[in-house]
Amino acid sequence: MTLTFKKLRESAVIPAAATKLSAGLDLHACIDEPVTINPGEMKNFPTGLAVCPDREDVVMFIIVRSGLGRKYCLTLPNSVGVIDSDYRGEISVPIINHGTEPYTVMPGERFAQLVTLPVIFPEINVAEELPESERGVNGFGSTGRM
Repeated sequence: MTLTFKKLRESAVIPAAATKLSAGLDLHACIDEPVTINPGEMKNFPTGLAVCPDREDVVMFIIVRSGLGRKYCLTLPNSVGVIDSDYRGEISVPIINHGTEPYTVMPGERFAQLVTLPVIFPEINVAEELPESERGVNGFGSTGRM
């Protein structure tokens, strides 16, 4: 599978995997100056890139780098960003600071990852009843803690 990137800004950095077996490609903040995210605040970060996969049956997920999440409590407001295979606009990443200290994103900083996964496009049926299952309608926490 191939992802083709288009630079929308001269300072954009083409994503790359940090190691040979890294699942995600590191995204870099395409900003001109440092941007501070205060506790409880959300800021949007452009990457200066657009992307086109060579297959339609994939989705690209954006995830905050795990170290930033663990050390500084940074996340995406919706937990994970979804880029559909037919989107051709700029990839931008909203980050929210759930921590207690401000965090400053530097120009060119690796701050998020792009992970590509296959998609199954389901057929949709409508029914009056669904088949019974062992779990049934029991939801949140119904299977216990251990």
